[in-house]
Amino acid sequence: MMAMVKRTRVMVLTMVAALPLVTLTPLAHSQGAYPSKPVRIVVPFSAGSATDILARMLGPKLFEAWGQQVVVDNRPSAGGTVAGGIVAGAAPDGYTLLLTSSAFAGSAALYDKLPYDTVKDFAGIMQIAGTPLIIVASSTLGVKTLKDFIALARQKPKQFNFASSGIGSGTHYGAELFNLSAGILGTHVPFKGVPEALNDTISGRTHYFVAPTLPSIPLIKSGRLLALAVTPAQRISLLPDVPTVAEAALPGFEYDGWYGIVAPARTPRAIVAKLNQEVTRILESNEIKERLVGLGAVAKPTSPEAFEKLVREEIVTRRKVFSAAGAKPN
Repeated sequence: MMAMVKRTRVMVLTMVAALPLVTLTPLAHSQGAYPSKPVRIVVPFSAGSATDILARMLGPKLFEAWGQQVVVDNRPSAGGTVAGGIVAGAAPDGYTLLLTSSAFAGSAALYDKLPYDTVKDFAGIMQIAGTPLIIVASSTLGVKTLKDFIALARQKPKQFNFASSGIGSGTHYGAELFNLSAGILGTHVPFKGVPEALNDTISGRTHYFVAPTLPSIPLIKSGRLLALAVTPAQRISLLPDVPTVAEAALPGFEYDGWYGIVAPARTPRAIVAKLNQEVTRILESNEIKERLVGLGAVAKPTSPEAFEKLVREEIVTRRKVFSAAGAKPN
């Protein structure tokens, strides 16, 4: 009898000891299986925009690595805030991501109310690339240099329109920074995305645009747009004859745009880490580096923490510039 009781106790203890393993097994399996279904990358601007080009560059590479489809979902409106709201409200499971530009910080700097909290409602995945911008002008203006354009704009305040890819976007911020530095007053005309802004600048309906390099360079090389200057501290290899803003007219001027990926807040850190590692691996490949250089961008993979810090700092900087420029949300 005693032997039977002893054996029973041993069996019970063994079963109890095994319970945590049984409980943890499905969780461990689900974490290791990510992604087990298609991943959606929401893009806040139109097809053909820089963010769209980058998303469609990364998508096939992620498919190769995961064997899961990556769907690019363009939601252009309100300077990227509509797309931001979609992702902020999505399940924090890594299956809905936002590939955004510096407009992500710009909207937070400009709008008093957004459908989300830019700092609290997102988990940073990483910065993926940096890009200079180009001050392009319509050929209808009749100017040849940035210095000539600034002189003309000072003579005719508020008579020239400048395009942007949306209120609070990186192109809006870049133009306001340029206007303040040059001492000129222009009228802001926001569009849903970069392609629309470029088209209206080509036609002369808008006069100038501080535009991303990725979609602009082909138009410049074909002669459809005039490149007045590039915004970084150094000239760019794809347009070696185009001076920097600092060289052409405004010593000390410097501005670079950026692109990054975020997920909904509370996305598991294991998924954040996996996304960061996979995209970093892709960006470090020679093929992608060369493709980015060909588009005027530079791969700049960062840690999630470094990207979140960049966003916080950019909100503060952009708020100061928008305030000085008197920029309004509507």
